[in-house]
Amino acid sequence: MNYIIFDLEWNQSDDEEHSVRGLPFEIIEIGAVKYNEHMEQIGEFHELIRPSVYHHLHRITGRLIHMRMRDLRAGDRFTVVMERFLTWCGKEERLFCTWGMMDLTELQRNMKYFGMAPLAQGPIPFLDVQKLYSIAYQEGKTRRALEYVIDALEIPKDIPFHRAFSDAYYTGKVLARIGTPELMRNLSYDVFHPPLNREGELKLQFDNYAKYISRQFDTKEDAFADPEVSSCKCYLCHRNLKKIVKWFTTNGRQYYCTAYCEKHGYLKGKIRVRRTDEGMTYIVKTTKLVSKEESDEIVQHEAHSRELRKLHRSNRGKRKRAQKDTALSQGL
Repeated sequence: MNYIIFDLEWNQSDDEEHSVRGLPFEIIEIGAVKYNEHMEQIGEFHELIRPSVYHHLHRITGRLIHMRMRDLRAGDRFTVVMERFLTWCGKEERLFCTWGMMDLTELQRNMKYFGMAPLAQGPIPFLDVQKLYSIAYQEGKTRRALEYVIDALEIPKDIPFHRAFSDAYYTGKVLARIGTPELMRNLSYDVFHPPLNREGELKLQFDNYAKYISRQFDTKEDAFADPEVSSCKCYLCHRNLKKIVKWFTTNGRQYYCTAYCEKHGYLKGKIRVRRTDEGMTYIVKTTKLVSKEESDEIVQHEAHSRELRKLHRSNRGKRKRAQKDTALSQGL
């Protein structure tokens, strides 16, 4: 197994009005290091990319990476650089590693925009080293900047930050320092290409929670009509549980429920509703054991949400009646 630790720099439009549909961020630099199974660095990759879409550097991008557009014009086109990068990655079994969640998504988005074949036909497992550091040294939720972590681990700073190669280089140093086999079981999954069918759906179990990534549906309503999506199962004994509180939402994007397993206790369910670039819907569902107090908080949250919806319907009804009365009075 080889570990491909990479980082990207990208450019964008200075304003949303001129942002190109399908390519909000155009990659302008790829940097990577390759580690073997013994966490030894065995290769380096670094190339600039000549812009094809955004021909002016965003003011923040240029200031952050200390680069000018004329420097980028010396690079090759994205597809040429990407082919060289994939050749450099090699045909051996590999696992991508990044700092944070965005790079693998934007890499695939650029590949799609420029007409390249996808890296995979479904979700891609990878290591989010930023998340691994949080699991190892914090509570698993806080996300620290790369330079903060380098300082905290007392890793020597021998090259500048904020370029693709240097950030990949330092990410590799962090992974080599903290990457125990137990910690590296905490895989992340990039879902730029969601599962195409039921057979491709992912059901993943980790130390203290489970994750389900659904296939694509035409609508959110179609997704929730699917028994696998709407169920709440105990991920330890795999029983389908009766919910204490059924799935509810306050914003239409995140849904919650709580249930009780007689063998293992209270469970919290969370559903994130995601959409593909083509407008299809898929679901990312997580379930985890929680305390009774945490379950009770969800019950209270649902009750409060229900009262707010009732108040909203009541106010909406009052406005409609007032508008009707006004129209009648004006008619008279």
